[in-house]
Amino acid sequence: MTKLTHFNTRGEAHMVDVGDKAETHRRARAEGAIHMQPATLERIVGGGHKKGDVLGIARVAGIMAAKKTADLIPLCHPLALTHIDIELTPLDEGTGIHCLATVETRGQTGVEMEALTAVQVSLLTIYDMCKAVDRGMEMTAIRLLEKAGGKSGHWQRGA
Repeated sequence: MTKLTHFNTRGEAHMVDVGDKAETHRRARAEGAIHMQPATLERIVGGGHKKGDVLGIARVAGIMAAKKTADLIPLCHPLALTHIDIELTPLDEGTGIHCLATVETRGQTGVEMEALTAVQVSLLTIYDMCKAVDRGMEMTAIRLLEKAGGKSGHWQRGA
């Protein structure tokens, strides 16, 4: 079993030293979904929401969240991100929105947390903008799909 890297030999939490790691291209993809009433989705997709472009605002929120991950997660390293892409797509069954975040950097540590944070905040923004009409929305399946780069190489869900 791999040891937990965020604890030192005394069992205390610490930020992992990445100073000796090679700088490589790193990429992570994460996904999640928010489920809602069909009428809520119709309002979002149709552009008839009083608060404006729900998906556009959620996309910007996800980008901002990825950039601020180190401010939110105590032991994350601040990273210079080189690319962030947030895709928000209505689900085929008309019950919600799927979010796919891709985050990239060239550095000494990965961007999995940034991709996961981008997904979660994008979905939370949709919830915030639509809660007045649908408090029962549910966020599900927030998970890492893939990470590439670094010493541990490539990992892909289900591979």
